Amino acid sequence: MAETSIVPREVEQFGKLAGDWWDPRGASAMLHKLNPVRLGYVRDWVDQHWSLDEHSRRPLEGKTALDVGCGAGLLAEPLARLGAKVTAIDPAGELIAAAREHAAGQGLEIDYRVAAIEGLQGTFDLITSMEVIEHTSDPQQFLDALAKRLAPCGLLILSTPNATAWSRLITITLAEGIGAIPKGTHDFEKFIAPERMKQLLANAGLKCLDVEGLAFSPTRGLHLSEDVRLNYLVAAAR
Repeated sequence: MAETSIVPREVEQFGKLAGDWWDPRGASAMLHKLNPVRLGYVRDWVDQHWSLDEHSRRPLEGKTALDVGCGAGLLAEPLARLGAKVTAIDPAGELIAAAREHAAGQGLEIDYRVAAIEGLQGTFDLITSMEVIEHTSDPQQFLDALAKRLAPCGLLILSTPNATAWSRLITITLAEGIGAIPKGTHDFEKFIAPERMKQLLANAGLKCLDVEGLAFSPTRGLHLSEDVRLNYLVAAAR
Protein backbone atom coordinates (compact mmCIF):
# COMPACT_ATOMS: atom_id res chain seq x y z
CA MET A 1 0.00 0.00 0.00
CA ALA A 2 1.26 3.49 -0.84
CA GLU A 3 2.16 5.76 2.07
CA THR A 4 -0.57 8.22 1.02
CA SER A 5 -3.38 8.29 -1.53
CA ILE A 6 -2.19 11.68 -2.81
CA VAL A 7 -1.63 11.98 -6.57
CA PRO A 8 1.29 14.42 -7.15
CA ARG A 9 0.02 15.70 -10.52
CA GLU A 10 -3.32 16.56 -8.91
CA VAL A 11 -1.54 18.52 -6.17
CA GLU A 12 0.48 20.41 -8.76
CA GLN A 13 -2.60 21.27 -10.81
CA PHE A 14 -4.61 22.59 -7.87
CA GLY A 15 -1.60 24.43 -6.43
CA LYS A 16 -1.49 26.55 -9.59
CA LEU A 17 -4.95 27.91 -8.74
CA ALA A 18 -3.86 29.38 -5.40
CA GLY A 19 -3.42 32.93 -6.69
CA ASP A 20 -7.10 33.58 -7.37
CA TRP A 21 -8.76 30.91 -5.19
CA TRP A 22 -10.71 33.56 -3.28
CA ASP A 23 -11.83 35.38 -6.42
CA PRO A 24 -15.50 34.41 -6.98
CA ARG A 25 -15.01 35.11 -10.69
CA GLY A 26 -11.66 33.34 -10.98
CA ALA A 27 -10.68 29.77 -11.85
CA SER A 28 -12.35 28.50 -8.67
CA ALA A 29 -15.65 30.29 -9.34
CA MET A 30 -17.56 27.00 -9.36
CA LEU A 31 -16.34 26.22 -5.83
CA HIS A 32 -17.67 29.58 -4.67
CA LYS A 33 -21.07 28.64 -6.10
CA LEU A 34 -20.93 25.17 -4.52
CA ASN A 35 -19.80 26.32 -1.09
CA PRO A 36 -23.06 27.83 0.28
CA VAL A 37 -25.00 24.70 -0.72
CA ARG A 38 -22.45 22.38 0.85
CA LEU A 39 -22.27 24.52 3.98
CA GLY A 40 -26.06 24.36 4.32
CA TYR A 41 -25.89 20.58 4.22
CA VAL A 42 -23.11 20.53 6.81
CA ARG A 43 -25.05 22.83 9.12
CA ASP A 44 -28.20 20.72 8.81
CA TRP A 45 -26.36 17.49 9.67
CA VAL A 46 -24.40 19.08 12.50
CA ASP A 47 -27.72 20.13 14.05
CA GLN A 48 -29.27 16.70 13.50
CA HIS A 49 -26.30 14.63 14.61
CA TRP A 50 -25.77 16.43 17.91
CA SER A 51 -29.41 17.56 18.44
CA LEU A 52 -28.41 21.23 18.43
CA ASP A 53 -30.41 24.44 18.22
CA GLU A 54 -30.82 25.19 14.53
CA HIS A 55 -30.91 28.90 15.32
CA SER A 56 -27.58 28.93 17.15
CA ARG A 57 -24.93 31.08 15.49
CA ARG A 58 -22.07 28.93 16.84
CA PRO A 59 -23.33 25.33 16.90
CA LEU A 60 -19.81 23.91 16.72
CA GLU A 61 -18.59 25.71 19.85
CA GLY A 62 -16.43 23.29 21.86
CA LYS A 63 -16.04 20.87 18.95
CA THR A 64 -13.07 20.09 16.74
CA ALA A 65 -13.32 20.04 12.95
CA LEU A 66 -10.96 18.78 10.27
CA ASP A 67 -11.29 19.86 6.63
CA VAL A 68 -9.34 17.50 4.36
CA GLY A 69 -8.27 18.83 0.98
CA CYS A 70 -9.13 22.32 2.21
CA GLY A 71 -7.73 24.28 -0.71
CA ALA A 72 -7.38 27.90 0.37
CA GLY A 73 -10.05 27.61 3.04
CA LEU A 74 -13.47 28.18 1.47
CA LEU A 75 -15.11 25.74 3.88
CA ALA A 76 -12.63 25.92 6.77
CA GLU A 77 -13.37 29.59 7.39
CA PRO A 78 -17.16 29.22 7.84
CA LEU A 79 -16.58 26.17 10.05
CA ALA A 80 -14.44 28.39 12.28
CA ARG A 81 -17.15 31.05 12.30
CA LEU A 82 -19.61 28.38 13.42
CA GLY A 83 -17.46 27.95 16.52
CA ALA A 84 -15.28 24.94 15.70
CA LYS A 85 -11.60 24.63 16.51
CA VAL A 86 -10.55 23.96 12.93
CA THR A 87 -7.61 22.04 11.53
CA ALA A 88 -7.42 22.14 7.74
CA ILE A 89 -5.00 20.17 5.57
CA ASP A 90 -3.99 20.14 1.93
CA PRO A 91 -0.91 18.70 0.21
CA ALA A 92 -0.44 21.84 -1.93
CA GLY A 93 1.80 24.29 -0.12
CA GLU A 94 0.67 27.17 -2.35
CA LEU A 95 -2.93 26.67 -1.26
CA ILE A 96 -2.07 26.49 2.43
CA ALA A 97 -0.06 29.72 2.12
CA ALA A 98 -3.06 31.42 0.49
CA ALA A 99 -5.37 29.98 3.15
CA ARG A 100 -3.22 31.28 6.01
CA GLU A 101 -3.00 34.75 4.48
CA HIS A 102 -6.76 34.98 3.92
CA ALA A 103 -7.65 33.70 7.40
CA ALA A 104 -5.29 36.22 8.99
CA GLY A 105 -7.03 38.99 7.09
CA GLN A 106 -10.36 37.77 8.46
CA GLY A 107 -9.10 37.50 12.03
CA LEU A 108 -9.68 33.74 12.10
CA GLU A 109 -7.48 31.22 13.91
CA ILE A 110 -7.30 28.06 11.80
CA ASP A 111 -4.58 25.43 12.06
CA TYR A 112 -3.60 25.07 8.40
CA ARG A 113 -1.10 22.34 7.56
CA VAL A 114 0.58 21.02 4.42
CA ALA A 115 -0.24 17.39 5.10
CA ALA A 116 -1.89 14.16 3.98
CA ILE A 117 -4.64 12.56 6.04
CA GLU A 118 -2.61 9.39 6.39
CA GLY A 119 0.08 11.23 8.35
CA LEU A 120 -2.24 13.11 10.70
CA GLN A 121 -2.68 12.30 14.39
CA GLY A 122 -5.58 12.85 16.79
CA THR A 123 -9.33 12.62 16.33
CA PHE A 124 -11.97 15.18 15.36
CA ASP A 125 -15.68 15.59 16.03
CA LEU A 126 -16.45 16.74 12.48
CA ILE A 127 -14.52 15.80 9.36
CA THR A 128 -15.34 17.31 5.98
CA SER A 129 -13.78 16.50 2.62
CA MET A 130 -15.45 18.12 -0.37
CA GLU A 131 -14.67 17.12 -3.95
CA VAL A 132 -11.48 15.35 -2.86
CA ILE A 133 -11.97 11.58 -2.92
CA GLU A 134 -12.20 11.50 -6.73
CA HIS A 135 -8.70 12.99 -6.88
CA THR A 136 -7.05 10.27 -4.75
CA SER A 137 -5.17 7.20 -5.97
CA ASP A 138 -7.04 4.82 -3.64
CA PRO A 139 -10.51 5.85 -2.36
CA GLN A 140 -10.64 2.99 0.15
CA GLN A 141 -7.28 3.90 1.66
CA PHE A 142 -8.42 7.52 1.84
CA LEU A 143 -11.69 6.64 3.62
CA ASP A 144 -9.89 4.26 5.98
CA ALA A 145 -7.60 7.13 6.98
CA LEU A 146 -10.55 9.50 7.48
CA ALA A 147 -12.29 6.90 9.66
CA LYS A 148 -9.21 6.61 11.91
CA ARG A 149 -9.31 10.34 12.59
CA LEU A 150 -13.06 10.45 13.34
CA ALA A 151 -13.98 10.69 17.02
CA PRO A 152 -16.26 7.91 18.38
CA CYS A 153 -19.40 10.07 18.16
CA GLY A 154 -18.11 12.09 15.23
CA LEU A 155 -19.67 13.05 11.91
CA LEU A 156 -18.08 12.69 8.46
CA ILE A 157 -19.37 14.63 5.46
CA LEU A 158 -18.12 14.12 1.89
CA SER A 159 -19.11 15.34 -1.55
CA THR A 160 -18.16 13.94 -4.96
CA PRO A 161 -19.41 13.68 -8.55
CA ASN A 162 -21.57 10.67 -9.39
CA ALA A 163 -20.36 8.11 -11.94
CA THR A 164 -23.09 8.84 -14.48
CA ALA A 165 -23.22 9.94 -18.10
CA TRP A 166 -25.03 13.09 -16.94
CA SER A 167 -22.22 13.95 -14.54
CA ARG A 168 -19.60 13.43 -17.24
CA LEU A 169 -21.57 15.64 -19.65
CA ILE A 170 -22.07 18.52 -17.20
CA THR A 171 -18.82 18.33 -15.22
CA ILE A 172 -16.30 17.46 -17.92
CA THR A 173 -17.73 17.98 -21.41
CA LEU A 174 -19.56 21.24 -20.67
CA ALA A 175 -18.04 22.83 -17.53
CA GLU A 176 -14.43 22.02 -18.42
CA GLY A 177 -15.15 22.58 -22.11
CA ILE A 178 -16.23 26.20 -21.61
CA GLY A 179 -13.69 26.91 -18.88
CA ALA A 180 -16.13 27.11 -15.95
CA ILE A 181 -13.87 24.47 -14.35
CA PRO A 182 -10.16 24.30 -15.29
CA LYS A 183 -9.65 21.75 -18.07
CA GLY A 184 -8.25 18.43 -16.84
CA THR A 185 -9.63 18.84 -13.31
CA HIS A 186 -11.62 15.59 -13.44
CA ASP A 187 -11.10 12.01 -14.56
CA PHE A 188 -14.43 10.27 -15.13
CA GLU A 189 -12.89 6.89 -14.33
CA LYS A 190 -12.44 8.10 -10.74
CA PHE A 191 -16.05 9.17 -10.22
CA ILE A 192 -17.85 7.14 -7.55
CA ALA A 193 -21.50 6.05 -7.55
CA PRO A 194 -23.45 6.31 -4.25
CA GLU A 195 -23.80 2.53 -3.84
CA ARG A 196 -20.06 2.08 -4.21
CA MET A 197 -19.51 4.93 -1.75
CA LYS A 198 -21.73 3.20 0.81
CA GLN A 199 -19.66 0.03 0.45
CA LEU A 200 -16.37 1.92 0.80
CA LEU A 201 -17.71 3.57 3.96
CA ALA A 202 -18.84 0.21 5.35
CA ASN A 203 -15.41 -1.24 4.63
CA ALA A 204 -13.95 1.60 6.70
CA GLY A 205 -16.26 0.79 9.61
CA LEU A 206 -18.65 3.66 8.96
CA LYS A 207 -22.40 3.78 8.40
CA CYS A 208 -23.89 5.96 5.70
CA LEU A 209 -26.54 8.18 7.34
CA ASP A 210 -27.66 10.11 4.28
CA VAL A 211 -27.09 10.69 0.58
CA GLU A 212 -28.40 13.90 -0.96
CA GLY A 213 -27.97 15.14 -4.49
CA LEU A 214 -26.39 18.39 -5.52
CA ALA A 215 -28.23 19.35 -8.68
CA PHE A 216 -28.34 22.28 -11.10
CA SER A 217 -31.21 23.99 -12.86
CA PRO A 218 -31.35 27.28 -14.83
CA THR A 219 -33.94 28.69 -12.41
CA ARG A 220 -32.47 27.54 -9.06
CA GLY A 221 -28.80 27.22 -9.87
CA LEU A 222 -26.95 24.69 -7.68
CA HIS A 223 -29.19 23.27 -4.95
CA LEU A 224 -29.78 20.22 -2.76
CA SER A 225 -32.05 17.68 -4.40
CA GLU A 226 -33.19 14.07 -4.44
CA ASP A 227 -31.55 13.93 -7.87
CA VAL A 228 -28.06 12.50 -7.31
CA ARG A 229 -27.11 12.08 -10.98
CA LEU A 230 -24.71 15.03 -11.09
CA ASN A 231 -23.08 15.22 -7.67
CA TYR A 232 -23.98 14.22 -4.13
CA LEU A 233 -23.16 14.71 -0.46
CA VAL A 234 -22.83 11.95 2.10
CA ALA A 235 -23.11 12.03 5.88
CA ALA A 236 -21.60 9.09 7.78
CA ALA A 237 -20.75 8.02 11.33
CA ARG A 238 -19.56 4.97 13.23
